[in-house]
Amino acid sequence: MCEEDAALREKLAGDKRVNLTHTDYRDMLAKVPCDAVVVGDWFVKRGRIVIDCLKAGRHVLADKPMCTTLAEYDEIVKLATTRKLTVGLMLDMRDSGVFIKVRELVRAGEIGEIRAVGLGGQHPLFTGKRAGWYHEAGKHGGTISDIAVHGFDIIPWVTGQEIRRVNAARVWAAGVPAGSHFANAGQCMLELANGAGVICDVSYFSPDSHAYTLPLYWRLTLWGSRGLLETSLTSKEITVYKDGETAGRTVPIAAPNPGGYLTAFLDEMHGRAGSGLTMAEAFRASRATLAAQDAADHNRHNVDL
Repeated sequence: MCEEDAALREKLAGDKRVNLTHTDYRDMLAKVPCDAVVVGDWFVKRGRIVIDCLKAGRHVLADKPMCTTLAEYDEIVKLATTRKLTVGLMLDMRDSGVFIKVRELVRAGEIGEIRAVGLGGQHPLFTGKRAGWYHEAGKHGGTISDIAVHGFDIIPWVTGQEIRRVNAARVWAAGVPAGSHFANAGQCMLELANGAGVICDVSYFSPDSHAYTLPLYWRLTLWGSRGLLETSLTSKEITVYKDGETAGRTVPIAAPNPGGYLTAFLDEMHGRAGSGLTMAEAFRASRATLAAQDAADHNRHNVDL
């Protein structure tokens, strides 16, 4: 285990759960024989670490985002493909019982063909508690690439419709401390393969005192040709409103699949057939998210994927 930040190493020195062995990840890659490396660092740094791990012949499981630029993304995909290495991503929302059941309902045709999607992934900012590097220049890399990748993974997984276009995207700062470089607000408009529209908000506007408990946390509304359904990550049920019925009805969520992304990564790494998140799916979600972040950063519109 490597930690390059001296202050954090000192803070963790007395934590018996953590055994820090290296202060330079390149030294660790050169000297420690291993099959895979798990990567979590400040966001802009991650892409370089993932690339170096792949160049060293290691499989990689990364926290999201795995990188913050399209150029890094292209290099990661090329290295993983040519060297036959597996890259996994810690996308755990598809492991929740809520979205497992939503997928089951949608794929069974419960609300018909998907026509529109609303997704609210607002987070608390936790001013004074969240890592300070979020506010430092050149370290965060963008709120859309930070958060929206979860949504850009579950939308195609639930609906069966890939994201084909970023119509518009915007990032801005609101309510951050003085001197912060953190653009903590992000919104996107997307188009799915069947023409359905997606509106997504991933801003850090949720009240800190409620943490991640709000019923609006990762709220998902799917509008279909035969009705609609709505739920959220914190919900214990899904509400379905079908055409031809006069009242909504609730459906209990499914059993969760904790650690599903890890099992999927290990299965793919060892060449075993699995049913979880694949590297191809992780790459597609990352590509769409980075394209949306790039569109927001450079005022681009109608970007085809």
